Amino acid sequence: METLGRHLIVELYGCDPNVLNDLDKVCAAVAQGCSDIGATALNVVSHRFAPQGVTVTVLIAESHLSVHTWPEHGYAAVDFFTCGGLDPRDGVEALRLGLRATRGRVQEIVRGLDEHVADAVKLLPEDVTVLSNVAVMSFDPPE
Repeated sequence: METLGRHLIVELYGCDPNVLNDLDKVCAAVAQGCSDIGATALNVVSHRFAPQGVTVTVLIAESHLSVHTWPEHGYAAVDFFTCGGLDPRDGVEALRLGLRATRGRVQEIVRGLDEHVADAVKLLPEDVTVLSNVAVMSFDPPE
């Protein structure tokens, strides 16, 4: 079964604050995550905030990976979206290791046309718990 895209929302906790505030180290973790899934990096945009925190976004030929850090909380928020058959789950470990997270949470959204996502639960690994398969919001016109 093929989908148009896979989208992960990754929350990393207990990260090393010094790493989260180091633009080069966050960029290296992002680069490794992209490499681990076989993504083609096209452009990287990054910014270091004052007094702390960084954002790194990499545009990949297969969509994007974005990381925003809160060193003061040991927290990093990751948005990882792929298409073209790449599985972003294969890049999560590099991010976890690179940012030195002690724990985390991953939410997966299978994206695409109705016929692509109707049986999306079949795409998920056995250790994934499906919380809901009901749309929270619909933009379909009223009948």
